[in-house]
Formats: sequence, C-alpha cells, structure tokens
Amino acid sequence: MPGDLRVLGACPLDCPDTCSWVVTVEDGRPVGLRGNPDHPYTRGALCVKVNRYLEHTRADDRILHPMRRTGPKGSGQFERITWEEALDEISVRLRGIVEEHGGEAIWPYLGTGSLGYLQGCEGVAGRRFWNMLGASKHYLNICSGAGNSGLRRTTGTAAGMDPENFALAKLIVLWGTNPLTSGHHLWKFIQEARANGAYVVAVDPIRTRSADQADEHLAIRPGTDAALALGLLNVVLAENAQDDEFLAEHTEGWDDFREEILRHPVERVAEITGIPAESVHRLGIRLARTRPTALRATHGLQRHAGGGTALRTIAAIPGVTGDWRHPGGGVAFSTSDHVHLAVDRRDDLLARPVRTLVMTKLASQLDDVKCLWVYAANPAGSSPDANTIRRKLAREDLFTVVMEQFPTDTVDYADIVLPATMQTEHMDLHAGYGHLYLLWNEPAGPPPGECLSTTETFRRLARHMGMSEPSLYDSDLELAEQLLSSGHPSLAGITLDRLRKEGWVRMNYPKPFAPFADGFPTPSGRLRFPPAKEAYVPPHSVRAAGSSPYRLTLITPASHLFLNTTFGNNPELRRRAKDPVVLVNPADAAERGLAGGQRVRVHNDGGEFLADVEISDRVAAGVVASPKGRWPKFTPGGANPNAVVAERDGDMGRGPAFHDNLVEISAV
Repeated sequence: MPGDLRVLGACPLDCPDTCSWVVTVEDGRPVGLRGNPDHPYTRGALCVKVNRYLEHTRADDRILHPMRRTGPKGSGQFERITWEEALDEISVRLRGIVEEHGGEAIWPYLGTGSLGYLQGCEGVAGRRFWNMLGASKHYLNICSGAGNSGLRRTTGTAAGMDPENFALAKLIVLWGTNPLTSGHHLWKFIQEARANGAYVVAVDPIRTRSADQADEHLAIRPGTDAALALGLLNVVLAENAQDDEFLAEHTEGWDDFREEILRHPVERVAEITGIPAESVHRLGIRLARTRPTALRATHGLQRHAGGGTALRTIAAIPGVTGDWRHPGGGVAFSTSDHVHLAVDRRDDLLARPVRTLVMTKLASQLDDVKCLWVYAANPAGSSPDANTIRRKLAREDLFTVVMEQFPTDTVDYADIVLPATMQTEHMDLHAGYGHLYLLWNEPAGPPPGECLSTTETFRRLARHMGMSEPSLYDSDLELAEQLLSSGHPSLAGITLDRLRKEGWVRMNYPKPFAPFADGFPTPSGRLRFPPAKEAYVPPHSVRAAGSSPYRLTLITPASHLFLNTTFGNNPELRRRAKDPVVLVNPADAAERGLAGGQRVRVHNDGGEFLADVEISDRVAAGVVASPKGRWPKFTPGGANPNAVVAERDGDMGRGPAFHDNLVEISAV
C-alpha cells in the first residue's frame, strides 16, 4: 500500500540460516513479515516457526514491565514494579554480593536465544559491565563446543566450506543433520546439485524429513560416526582413490592415520555402527569415485561422549580424497570462524583473572553462586540434569535476575524479572553460522510496555551503580562501528552505513570458495590427521550398555515447530505439536508390551518424562527419540527430555551429551 515502510532485518535465532527478513510497517506498527527475496541464501522464505514471529511479539503472555517475586521460587508469582525499583534492588544486591563473596559469586548466564553481536551471545552482551564487577566468565558450550574443538584440531579452524557450494557437489552426505527442520535453506542448493546429477545420502539414527527426501538413508548407531568415517576411508584406500598429491603437499600424520584406517575394515565398522556392511561399502565406493563430495555435519552429530573426535575424523575424509581442494567439496559444520568482527569483551576492565563457569554444568556449579543473571536463555527447559537445576534454582540465598520476553520455566524462579525487547524492536548485527553474509537488523517499531534492549538495560544499570568507565555507555551504533573495525580483509569496504542501507553484505570471500585449496590455518599449514587410537571414541551409551539396567539410547532431536525452547509457549505451534511423543522401534515396543498412543514414562536414574508412544521404524531397535524444545510447565508430568540427560562432558570442548543417554520405557 502507498505509504508502507519496508524495514530490513535479520532473524536472531539459533539456526545456521540467519535469514534476512523484510518487515512491512504501517502507521509506525509492524504489520507484515517475510523472508527477503533479494538475499541469496534466504531467497524469500522463512521457516514455519519464524513465520509467526510478529504474532509472537504481540502475544498475551509477553512480559512488558519489571516484576518482583511475591510467592515461593518456582511459583511464578510476581508483582509489577518500576524500573527504578528494579534497578535499586539489583544494585543493592549486587554490591552486597561483591563485598561479601567477591565478584566471582555472580554468574552471567547468557544463552543462544539471540545470536546477535549487540544484543545476543555472539558479542557477549553485557560482558563489559560484568568485568567491572569481577563476575565469573561464562562458557557457552551448549551448541557446538565439541565439534568446534575437533575441527580445529584437524583443519586449524571450525570454519569449512561455503554451504552455497553444495550446489556444485556430486555426492552429498547429510551426516547427523536434518536441514528440512533445522536450516531448510540449504535444501535449495542440494536441489540444484541433484538437478545436475548429485546423489544424496543421509546418515542419521532417525529417518528424518531430510532422510525421507534423500536417495539413501543409513541408520547409524548413535555416536559411532567416527567409526563409519574410518570404514568409508578403508574402502577409499582399497580402491586406491586417495589423493596422493594432496596428501603429500597439504597434510601431516598420514602414515599413522592410514594404519588406523586399515584397522577398520567394512565388516568391523558394520558391527560398530549397525549399518549393513554392503551399505558401508557402497557409500565408500561412491566416496572414492565422486568429486566433489560435500559433507554436511551439524550440531546433533557431536552431542555425545566422542563428539569432538567425530568431527575431527570426518574432517579428515576430504583430506584423504582431496575434496578440500575443490569448490563444492569438504565439510560444512559452521561458518562462524570465517567471521572476523572485532568483538572487544574488555577483559582489561577485570581487576584480576576470574574463573569460567560452564553453561551445561549449571546443576553442579551453582552451589557457590550467589547471583544468577539469566538472559537469552531458559536453562530450566534447555539444560542437562533438569531436576537438579530446578532444585538449586529454588535456593532462597540465590539472587536470580532474568531478562526475558515470556514467562518461561526459568522466569518462575526469578527474584527480579526485567522485560526484554524482541528482534523487531532493537538494533543488532548478525552473521550466520551457515552462510557468509553479515546482516543488519533495524528496529521496525517501538518496544511495547517498558521493554528494554540488552544493551540499554546494562547501560542503565551501570549508570544506576555509578560506574564511570566510558565504554559501558557506548551506543548501539558505536558498538556496531567497533565490531566492523577489525581491519580483516573479509570486511574491506563493509561499513555500517552500507550495511544499514543494504541490509546484508557478503563478506569478501570468492564465489565459489574453496577455503583450504592451498593450505590450512594450522602452524604447519597442513591438515593434521588424528593420531592412531584417537580417531574414534565410543559413546557413553555403547561403553555403558553392558553394565546399565537401561537399554535404550535416547536421541532428543530438534522439533519442527519449536527452536530450542523459543516458541514453546506459542498457542498455535503447541496445538500443532500435540502431546509429546517418543518414537520406539516395533521390536522394542513388542518386547516391552507397548502400544501406539500409550502414555509412558521414559526414565533413568536422573529422572523421567512422560510421552505417548509412536511405534515406528524411523528409529532402529535400541534407539528411541523424543524432540526437544517443550516448556516443562506445558508438558505432561512437568518435565521434558532434559530430565533424563546427564550432566556429562564430551571428549572435547566440554561439549554436552544430549544424545548419549540410556533410558528405559515403562507404562504409566
């Protein structure tokens, strides 16, 4: 309509696609939202979840004002207070904690509810303020800690191929990833490749939406991916299809790694992975004969005891085949390490070094914390060992502040709740971890009620506490200018003015982009193969199977309708999601006398959650699956699958083990 305003922005949520979007504004009010048709990756489409984002900003349960707890912790009983009252109480409590216990008794717990470089976790929003107080640092490991660590040990970086180059591949392996649910824009490039004859294989414990659309699905035993990688390379060697020139010029440790590959013949790998030997051999032959081969391996793959090693060994595959030299070849896990923004956390503001607390260790590391400050996170619904977390959040001596948009399960335990803006209401700068574009988010309308952005909240709190450090008061535009000032060649010519005008800009990488064609960012400039005996770490579920009374391995995949726990309160998406289900193989259901639709307890020593049985061959015998993302308060029994997820580190990067837990299923 004449007079409408189109405002360019970006989706802030924890998804590799980081979509560019367009908001239509009438009379100062956002009235329409669509994917940006001009963006080369978004191409006009948003996902089923984000399509409802504007509706979500106007939800009846939106938190609009500061609140103080009036009932017991966990009750969700609050009274409205003013910002002045909230800042007064917070200031007094923070000063008292620092004076009595030291700044490290404060845990700023920042999650992936926003991936913004201003308002969210990528820029570590608020860290300058916390450094002034000497607060503990926060290690955000919940998503990709193990995989990032494993890849860096092999290639020197967690960055890999440009996902747009999947259009150039002739063989595509979707390894532990379900892009049609979690990052569906990649599928357009897969379709382009298929139109040119590419073959698509899905390696996944679950026959997902994406596996349904693939040419072939290999139902792998959870956590045995590195063994499969070794078995496939065994076939490559048998075919004499290794790239000897690339191996000689661009790798190190090959002789040792080659011996480890030879110790993993197809028959042994079939026994480890549960994949028929003929299927392993067939894919190995394809891998040997097909250039370029693109491997898509994302976060679900590395959430087990050997997750870092899995990515480390998978990244070695294109080192053997030489696919790293070809556009359209290699591994795509994350593009984040291709982003070189100048994130200045101002650690110089710390009076002394402080400890680092680990995001997924909330249950065990909370005991000596006196203030938990939660933002862009919902640990009561998203973190391991959920029952212990809820018990410890109920401590009366734990001062808990939650900056939030909606009354999550974590909000129910807060002492003070601060109303937070949503993406259409504040500025932010984004970079996708599944593409090579920077995006600017311009606010499309004013915040409702008394909601404040993360940056403005910390500016006001710093002022209220009388802090004089100038950098605490940098405006959002000043912070954005600082981020773009790194001087890295990938940012040459990308100014804030340009970004605000155009909405998105591709970083200065060629098209097509083969990042390691001429070497790797390691000290030697070579890919480092895993040492012998370190190329496969069995998952906990395999190692414990003989001694545990629990015999089913639980997988908690992403939901098609929720993103982590974001949208978990949306009435329409909850209606469409129906009651929680657990997928059970027919053989396991028959052994336990379970019927389809039956309400059951999924349980282990950590706890239990309730779900309805869906008998399906989408999971192999011995594996059960129940999607994550539900709010416990809206779930039968008041618990989601994290009640049975152990607080256990993986092999690298302190990665969590969401897909590596043994359970049993019993009728209610």
